[in-house]
Amino acid sequence: METKTKAHFTAPELLNPTNPIKVCLIGAGGTGSQVLTGLARMSHSLQQLGHAGFQVSLWDDDVITDANRGRQLFAECEVGLFKATALITRTNRFFGTAWRAVEKPFTANTVTGRNAIYISCVDTAAARFGIADVLNDLDLSAYGSDTPRYWMDFGNSRDTGQVILSTIGSIQQPASEKFIPVGSLPQVTKEFAELLLQGDTENLPSCSLAEALEKQDLFINSVLAQMGCSLLWQLFRKGFTEQRGVFVNLGDLRTMPLPL
Repeated sequence: METKTKAHFTAPELLNPTNPIKVCLIGAGGTGSQVLTGLARMSHSLQQLGHAGFQVSLWDDDVITDANRGRQLFAECEVGLFKATALITRTNRFFGTAWRAVEKPFTANTVTGRNAIYISCVDTAAARFGIADVLNDLDLSAYGSDTPRYWMDFGNSRDTGQVILSTIGSIQQPASEKFIPVGSLPQVTKEFAELLLQGDTENLPSCSLAEALEKQDLFINSVLAQMGCSLLWQLFRKGFTEQRGVFVNLGDLRTMPLPL
Protein backbone atom coordinates (compact mmCIF):
# COMPACT_ATOMS: atom_id res chain seq x y z
CA MET A 1 0.00 0.00 0.00
CA GLU A 2 1.44 3.35 -1.10
CA THR A 3 1.93 5.84 1.72
CA LYS A 4 0.96 9.45 1.05
CA THR A 5 3.47 12.20 1.77
CA LYS A 6 2.58 15.57 3.22
CA ALA A 7 2.43 18.66 1.03
CA HIS A 8 1.46 22.28 1.43
CA PHE A 9 -0.45 23.83 -1.48
CA THR A 10 0.20 27.50 -2.21
CA ALA A 11 -2.49 30.04 -1.29
CA PRO A 12 -4.49 30.15 -4.55
CA GLU A 13 -4.69 33.95 -4.87
CA LEU A 14 -0.88 34.08 -5.20
CA LEU A 15 -0.71 31.87 -8.28
CA ASN A 16 -2.61 34.03 -10.76
CA PRO A 17 -3.00 37.50 -9.23
CA THR A 18 -4.30 40.58 -10.98
CA ASN A 19 -1.79 42.85 -9.26
CA PRO A 20 1.81 42.25 -8.12
CA ILE A 21 2.10 40.33 -4.86
CA LYS A 22 3.21 42.49 -1.96
CA VAL A 23 6.41 41.20 -0.34
CA CYS A 24 8.01 42.68 2.78
CA LEU A 25 11.74 41.94 3.09
CA ILE A 26 13.13 42.74 6.54
CA GLY A 27 16.90 43.16 6.71
CA ALA A 28 19.31 44.33 4.00
CA GLY A 29 22.53 42.78 5.27
CA GLY A 30 24.51 39.77 4.10
CA THR A 31 21.48 37.56 3.46
CA GLY A 32 18.83 40.20 2.79
CA SER A 33 20.84 41.91 0.07
CA GLN A 34 21.13 38.61 -1.81
CA VAL A 35 17.52 37.62 -1.21
CA LEU A 36 16.50 40.94 -2.78
CA THR A 37 18.37 40.02 -5.96
CA GLY A 38 16.71 36.60 -5.93
CA LEU A 39 13.27 38.20 -5.58
CA ALA A 40 13.99 40.53 -8.51
CA ARG A 41 15.06 37.65 -10.73
CA MET A 42 12.04 35.64 -9.63
CA SER A 43 9.61 38.52 -10.23
CA HIS A 44 11.02 39.15 -13.71
CA SER A 45 10.81 35.45 -14.58
CA LEU A 46 7.23 35.17 -13.30
CA GLN A 47 6.21 38.19 -15.37
CA GLN A 48 7.65 36.55 -18.46
CA LEU A 49 5.40 33.58 -17.67
CA GLY A 50 2.28 35.75 -17.43
CA HIS A 51 2.28 36.30 -13.67
CA ALA A 52 1.99 39.78 -12.13
CA GLY A 53 5.29 39.44 -10.21
CA PHE A 54 6.17 41.11 -6.91
CA GLN A 55 6.01 44.54 -5.30
CA VAL A 56 8.75 44.55 -2.65
CA SER A 57 9.40 46.85 0.28
CA LEU A 58 12.83 46.52 1.93
CA TRP A 59 13.08 47.48 5.62
CA ASP A 60 16.41 48.35 7.25
CA ASP A 61 17.61 51.37 9.24
CA ASP A 62 21.30 50.46 9.07
CA VAL A 63 23.94 52.32 7.01
CA ILE A 64 26.72 50.84 4.91
CA THR A 65 30.21 50.67 6.40
CA ASP A 66 33.49 49.65 4.81
CA ALA A 67 33.33 46.38 6.77
CA ASN A 68 30.16 45.44 4.85
CA ARG A 69 31.94 45.39 1.51
CA GLY A 70 32.95 41.92 0.33
CA ARG A 71 30.48 39.88 2.35
CA GLN A 72 27.67 42.13 1.17
CA LEU A 73 27.12 43.54 -2.30
CA PHE A 74 28.04 47.16 -1.71
CA ALA A 75 30.46 49.42 -3.56
CA GLU A 76 32.94 51.89 -2.07
CA CYS A 77 30.84 54.84 -3.28
CA GLU A 78 27.84 53.51 -1.29
CA VAL A 79 29.55 53.65 2.12
CA GLY A 80 27.53 55.92 4.39
CA LEU A 81 24.23 55.39 2.56
CA PHE A 82 21.29 53.49 4.01
CA LYS A 83 21.52 49.83 2.96
CA ALA A 84 17.86 49.63 1.97
CA THR A 85 18.00 52.74 -0.23
CA ALA A 86 21.24 51.73 -1.98
CA LEU A 87 19.95 48.24 -2.76
CA ILE A 88 16.46 49.27 -3.86
CA THR A 89 17.81 52.08 -6.06
CA ARG A 90 20.16 49.65 -7.78
CA THR A 91 17.45 47.01 -8.22
CA ASN A 92 14.92 49.47 -9.61
CA ARG A 93 17.41 50.76 -12.17
CA PHE A 94 18.46 47.30 -13.28
CA PHE A 95 15.06 45.60 -13.44
CA GLY A 96 12.82 48.61 -14.11
CA THR A 97 10.84 48.00 -10.93
CA ALA A 98 9.32 50.56 -8.55
CA TRP A 99 10.13 48.81 -5.31
CA ARG A 100 10.36 50.75 -2.05
CA ALA A 101 13.06 51.26 0.57
CA VAL A 102 12.03 51.90 4.18
CA GLU A 103 14.83 53.35 6.33
CA LYS A 104 13.18 52.22 9.57
CA PRO A 105 13.23 49.17 11.85
CA PHE A 106 10.31 46.78 11.39
CA THR A 107 8.26 47.27 14.56
CA ALA A 108 4.65 47.54 15.61
CA ASN A 109 5.07 51.34 15.75
CA THR A 110 6.42 51.68 12.19
CA VAL A 111 4.49 49.06 10.21
CA THR A 112 1.43 50.08 8.21
CA GLY A 113 -0.56 48.05 5.71
CA ARG A 114 -0.33 44.36 4.92
CA ASN A 115 1.81 42.11 2.73
CA ALA A 116 1.10 38.64 1.41
CA ILE A 117 4.66 37.44 2.10
CA TYR A 118 7.09 38.48 4.84
CA ILE A 119 10.77 37.53 4.65
CA SER A 120 13.08 38.16 7.59
CA CYS A 121 16.88 38.26 7.39
CA VAL A 122 17.77 39.49 10.87
CA ASP A 123 20.62 38.79 13.27
CA THR A 124 19.00 38.18 16.65
CA ALA A 125 16.29 36.10 18.28
CA ALA A 126 14.90 39.28 19.82
CA ALA A 127 14.32 40.70 16.35
CA ARG A 128 12.55 37.51 15.26
CA PHE A 129 10.24 37.52 18.27
CA GLY A 130 9.46 41.17 17.56
CA ILE A 131 8.56 40.32 13.97
CA ALA A 132 6.39 37.43 15.17
CA ASP A 133 4.50 39.79 17.48
CA VAL A 134 3.77 42.12 14.56
CA LEU A 135 2.67 39.31 12.25
CA ASN A 136 0.45 37.71 14.89
CA ASP A 137 -1.39 41.01 15.32
CA LEU A 138 -2.19 41.43 11.62
CA ASP A 139 -5.83 41.57 10.57
CA LEU A 140 -6.61 38.40 8.62
CA SER A 141 -10.37 38.93 8.43
CA ALA A 142 -10.41 41.14 5.32
CA TYR A 143 -9.67 38.83 2.39
CA GLY A 144 -7.72 40.23 -0.55
CA SER A 145 -4.55 39.99 -2.60
CA ASP A 146 -2.61 41.47 0.32
CA THR A 147 -3.91 38.96 2.87
CA PRO A 148 -0.86 37.89 4.93
CA ARG A 149 -0.03 34.28 4.04
CA TYR A 150 3.63 33.38 4.58
CA TRP A 151 6.63 34.20 6.73
CA MET A 152 10.04 32.95 5.57
CA ASP A 153 12.85 33.37 8.10
CA PHE A 154 16.60 33.19 7.39
CA GLY A 155 19.12 32.72 10.18
CA ASN A 156 22.77 31.75 10.39
CA SER A 157 25.87 31.49 12.56
CA ARG A 158 29.43 31.44 11.24
CA ASP A 159 29.11 28.55 8.76
CA THR A 160 25.68 27.06 9.47
CA GLY A 161 22.19 28.38 8.91
CA GLN A 162 18.59 27.60 8.17
CA VAL A 163 15.57 28.77 6.22
CA ILE A 164 12.14 28.15 7.75
CA LEU A 165 8.81 28.73 5.99
CA SER A 166 5.67 29.23 8.08
CA THR A 167 2.11 30.26 7.37
CA ILE A 168 0.36 33.27 8.85
CA GLY A 169 -2.85 31.66 10.01
CA SER A 170 -4.09 28.54 8.26
CA ILE A 171 -4.41 28.30 4.48
CA GLN A 172 -7.29 26.25 3.11
CA GLN A 173 -6.03 23.25 1.18
CA PRO A 174 -7.57 21.43 -1.78
CA ALA A 175 -8.41 17.74 -1.70
CA SER A 176 -5.62 15.51 -2.99
CA GLU A 177 -5.38 11.85 -3.90
CA LYS A 178 -1.57 11.93 -3.96
CA PHE A 179 -0.69 14.04 -0.89
CA ILE A 180 -1.85 14.75 2.64
CA PRO A 181 -2.50 18.52 2.49
CA VAL A 182 -1.07 20.59 5.35
CA GLY A 183 -2.61 24.04 5.76
CA SER A 184 -0.69 25.36 8.77
CA LEU A 185 3.11 25.55 9.09
CA PRO A 186 4.46 26.51 12.56
CA GLN A 187 6.41 29.70 13.12
CA VAL A 188 10.13 29.49 13.80
CA THR A 189 9.64 31.45 17.04
CA LYS A 190 7.26 28.80 18.36
CA GLU A 191 8.89 25.61 17.11
CA PHE A 192 12.51 26.60 17.80
CA ALA A 193 12.03 29.21 20.56
CA GLU A 194 14.50 27.67 23.03
CA LEU A 195 17.21 27.20 20.42
CA LEU A 196 16.80 30.79 19.23
CA LEU A 197 17.13 32.15 22.75
CA GLN A 198 20.15 29.97 23.53
CA GLY A 199 21.94 31.08 20.38
CA ASP A 200 21.18 34.78 20.70
CA THR A 201 24.19 36.97 21.43
CA GLU A 202 24.87 40.68 21.35
CA ASN A 203 25.33 41.73 17.73
CA LEU A 204 28.19 44.23 17.72
CA PRO A 205 29.23 45.87 14.43
CA SER A 206 32.47 44.75 12.80
CA CYS A 207 35.24 47.27 12.23
CA SER A 208 36.73 45.47 9.22
CA LEU A 209 35.96 42.76 6.68
CA ALA A 210 38.50 40.46 8.37
CA GLU A 211 36.64 40.82 11.66
CA ALA A 212 33.29 40.27 9.94
CA LEU A 213 34.57 37.04 8.35
CA GLU A 214 35.43 35.71 11.80
CA LYS A 215 31.73 35.97 12.63
CA GLN A 216 30.23 34.72 9.35
CA ASP A 217 31.72 32.72 6.49
CA LEU A 218 31.97 34.52 3.14
CA PHE A 219 29.39 32.33 1.38
CA ILE A 220 26.92 31.27 4.09
CA ASN A 221 24.57 34.16 3.31
CA SER A 222 24.49 33.59 -0.44
CA VAL A 223 23.94 29.83 -0.06
CA LEU A 224 21.01 30.40 2.30
CA ALA A 225 19.55 33.06 0.00
CA GLN A 226 19.64 30.68 -2.96
CA MET A 227 18.05 27.85 -0.99
CA GLY A 228 15.28 30.04 0.41
CA CYS A 229 14.49 31.64 -2.95
CA SER A 230 14.40 28.16 -4.51
CA LEU A 231 11.78 27.11 -1.95
CA LEU A 232 9.72 30.22 -2.71
CA TRP A 233 10.10 29.58 -6.45
CA GLN A 234 8.67 26.08 -5.94
CA LEU A 235 5.56 27.52 -4.32
CA PHE A 236 4.88 29.58 -7.44
CA ARG A 237 6.00 27.21 -10.20
CA LYS A 238 4.77 23.90 -8.77
CA GLY A 239 1.94 25.29 -6.66
CA PHE A 240 2.96 23.20 -3.66
CA THR A 241 5.95 22.07 -1.61
CA GLU A 242 6.82 18.94 0.33
CA GLN A 243 9.52 20.80 2.31
CA ARG A 244 9.18 23.81 4.58
CA GLY A 245 12.80 24.68 5.00
CA VAL A 246 16.41 23.58 4.96
CA PHE A 247 19.41 23.42 7.28
CA VAL A 248 22.83 24.20 5.79
CA ASN A 249 26.31 23.39 7.12
CA LEU A 250 29.12 24.80 4.97
CA GLY A 251 31.72 23.38 7.37
CA ASP A 252 31.13 19.89 5.97
CA LEU A 253 29.15 20.92 2.86
CA ARG A 254 25.87 19.35 3.97
CA THR A 255 22.26 20.38 3.52
CA MET A 256 19.24 18.77 5.21
CA PRO A 257 15.68 19.52 4.12
CA LEU A 258 12.96 20.11 6.71
CA PRO A 259 9.92 18.08 5.60
CA LEU A 260 6.35 18.98 6.48
